[in-house]
Amino acid sequence: MYKVNWIFIGAFFGFISVAFGAFGSHLLKGILSPENFEIWDTGVKYQMFHAVVIIVLGYRKEKYSLSCFLFTIGVLLFSFSLYLYSYTNLKAFAMITPLGGLLLLSGWLILMVQSFVKNDHCKVN
Repeated sequence: MYKVNWIFIGAFFGFISVAFGAFGSHLLKGILSPENFEIWDTGVKYQMFHAVVIIVLGYRKEKYSLSCFLFTIGVLLFSFSLYLYSYTNLKAFAMITPLGGLLLLSGWLILMVQSFVKNDHCKVN
């Protein structure tokens, strides 16, 4: 069975987030309307927040892989649909964003539930 390297995925999302943030600030700020630039920036922020969370949870991949999976797909749908919508103004991309947001929320909900599951590897004496 293939093991997912969540730390790599989180680091990749972080890298792309910094690159897209710089791209937006230096190249798109003068091209996009202020509203569309704010949409772009929201995608960057959510991507970076979840990149950090995926990296942290990646160190406990056995327990938190479902949350990492939901965060990964959520970021792809949420942030990338915001990037595409802000640049193209195509409403079809904006319609994908709530699905990504729902997956991000699901990841947080699963993480809350998983925090209550007993884990013998983390016992404090």
